[in-house]
Amino acid sequence: MASNLVSRLLRPPVFTQLASLRSCCVSRGKAASGIRHFSSSDPPPENISRYPIPSKKDLPIDIVEVMEEVESKGGFLPNVFKTLSHRPAEFRAFFAYYNELMNKETGGLTKADRELIVVATSIHNKCLYCVVSHSALHRIYSKKPTLSDQVVVSYENAELSARERTMVDFAMAVCRSDAITEQHFQSLEEVGFDREDAWDIAAIAAFFAMSNRLAHLTDMRPNLEFYNMGRMPRDKNKDKGKVERE
Repeated sequence: MASNLVSRLLRPPVFTQLASLRSCCVSRGKAASGIRHFSSSDPPPENISRYPIPSKKDLPIDIVEVMEEVESKGGFLPNVFKTLSHRPAEFRAFFAYYNELMNKETGGLTKADRELIVVATSIHNKCLYCVVSHSALHRIYSKKPTLSDQVVVSYENAELSARERTMVDFAMAVCRSDAITEQHFQSLEEVGFDREDAWDIAAIAAFFAMSNRLAHLTDMRPNLEFYNMGRMPRDKNKDKGKVERE
């Protein structure tokens, strides 16, 4: 039952997101050789949390299957999976809601929009893990290698479109627990968002406020792989040459 539940909750969007993220920064050969399986006999290779990281043998099989598939398809296992496996039931609930917010195909928000909300609100909440990891995702989805860095310094001065700025303004109002008024909704509507989009923006800001605070509690460290992802465009000619040689 648990395995079936998680397979439905953590279906391909999570895996394909990590796989596409990884493929943008390493070659196919390096990705294959760079996978490091977190086995039950190995201690964590780095200090990623102040809470114990469970061994595979101590985790429910559905959690192990999720972690192994993410690592296999993405090339590495993000530390949030390791850290939250300390509480398997909460792990399942966390990633189920994450999937609904970040991987849905409906509504007016793009994947880059969603990641931009996470970056802006997470810097306000001083969350190193989410700023670093979701900046990487934003760089990849937006194909803008410097915009998330600008937002980290000051979103007010970043090169955002009017639509992006209005979206982030609203997300920040939710993040700061400002009074939400009809003016907020009118401003969103003026740049093309409807009330369901407003809910999505607010829900992402709210969910990651919780995530940011869990990262603070656990002192969760970002994977080193995140830092360089999406900063350099892929050389399509080089990739084509590799495929032909293979």
